[in-house]
Amino acid sequence: MSRHGRSESAAFAGYRFPPEVILLAVRWYLRYGLSYRDVEELLAERGVLVDHVTVYRWVQRFTPLLIDAARPCRHSVGDRWFADETYVKVAGVWRYVYRAVDQHGQVIDVYVSKRRNIAAARKFFESALAVHRRPAEVTTDLAAPLLRVVDELIPEAIHDTEQYANNRIEWDHGRLKARLRPMRGLRTDRTASTLIRGHAFVQNLRRGHYELGVEVDHARLRLAAAFDELAVAI
Repeated sequence: MSRHGRSESAAFAGYRFPPEVILLAVRWYLRYGLSYRDVEELLAERGVLVDHVTVYRWVQRFTPLLIDAARPCRHSVGDRWFADETYVKVAGVWRYVYRAVDQHGQVIDVYVSKRRNIAAARKFFESALAVHRRPAEVTTDLAAPLLRVVDELIPEAIHDTEQYANNRIEWDHGRLKARLRPMRGLRTDRTASTLIRGHAFVQNLRRGHYELGVEVDHARLRLAAAFDELAVAI
């Protein structure tokens, strides 16, 4: 039995470390500017001897499970979307990261693409629109793929392309870049996507965009409390 009084999830079957250790490592990695070796060292200081490669495997395995488990608790996104693309290097090659936030600072969706073109922009917006309500207003820059896809998929929305109007998402890109900086480079598209989605997930949790961890007295404890709640749901 777990400390929550329920049987351990099948997701943790076969792991020799308890769920609380695994999810602590995943939370630390997604939240802070740490490398996998940093997490290995921090765990060792607490008497938990685990290889950094194992920490990597935990992050890749449990991040998507946590995101899926939290989905029913997620707040609805706002009706004003700010969308843009940034870029990261994966195995030494540039990849484009499409991202959008709403007027409340909630990250709506992310998508890692090999190309910066109409097909990638369309896939990003189609994925977001399949899950979230249609926006009344969309703000983008003047990139041709974004202009075409927004007008094609959301013709009823006000499309704002004024200079500086998209500063909200551009500032938010900086948070992602700051998280990626301590890393020695992303090696595959799959691991890049998992990490970038995990970063957005933790950012949304910390900003209170989920009905998780809401009973704690201090906002700084919200993320840890949310992970405790999710431990019994995955």
